[in-house]
Amino acid sequence: MWDETLTYRLNFIVWRIRTVINLLIVYFLWSAILPAGKSFLGYTQSLMLTYILGTSLLNAIVLASRSGDVGDEINNGDLSNFLLRPIHYFLYWFAKDAGDKTMNFVFALGELSVIFFLLKPPLYMQHNVFFLMGTLIAIISAILLFFFMNFLIGLCGFWVNETWPIRFLFVIIIVYFLGGGLFPLDILPKPLFTIFQLLPSSYLVYFPLKVYLGQLSLWQTIVGLCISFIWLFLLYKLVTYVWKQGLQEYTAQGR
Repeated sequence: MWDETLTYRLNFIVWRIRTVINLLIVYFLWSAILPAGKSFLGYTQSLMLTYILGTSLLNAIVLASRSGDVGDEINNGDLSNFLLRPIHYFLYWFAKDAGDKTMNFVFALGELSVIFFLLKPPLYMQHNVFFLMGTLIAIISAILLFFFMNFLIGLCGFWVNETWPIRFLFVIIIVYFLGGGLFPLDILPKPLFTIFQLLPSSYLVYFPLKVYLGQLSLWQTIVGLCISFIWLFLLYKLVTYVWKQGLQEYTAQGR
């Protein structure tokens, strides 16, 4: 009998391999576009490569999440097991996320260590305490933002039988493109960048890395953090509301 744990481990290994391949493709692409001594829209080779490699760490810390599986538990009726126990469902999934993030972070750190040893990229090192603290706060906010965004998709399981198409579009469009997972958002045309800057997705990857690179002023950093906190509050309220509405639907169907 095929072990589900083994399936998860194999899927995890395949996903890590694909992540490394995609990272190297983007890395060499920007290395070719930005040779040493050149700059592009305010980015030197050092800044851009630091941004690209930094996305790997943030993908592991912020975007690694199991909470999307909430929809499967709702669809197969396993949610009932949690409703009958004194377990806080949100905290349960956040704890699972924390374990998943830790494992992904260890692997990502190992992969980046190998890349650094073999390629010796010209990384930018931030030493300013203010920017380091701002980066830490931005990452914590990003972790919570993505958790609620992903959890919200899982809650769609109250009304649809399959949530993976929604999750697929969410990861590809919202996270990697609008979130700055493939390139810095500020290289886009200014009207587009202005719009994207107001969306919660830009505070998952792009904003924490911009703070780390020291490319934002004190005022821009504070405003960015405030916007991310506002989105965090709104998403929490939305998830709480959808959860309560979904439970009524779940009970009505007698699962």
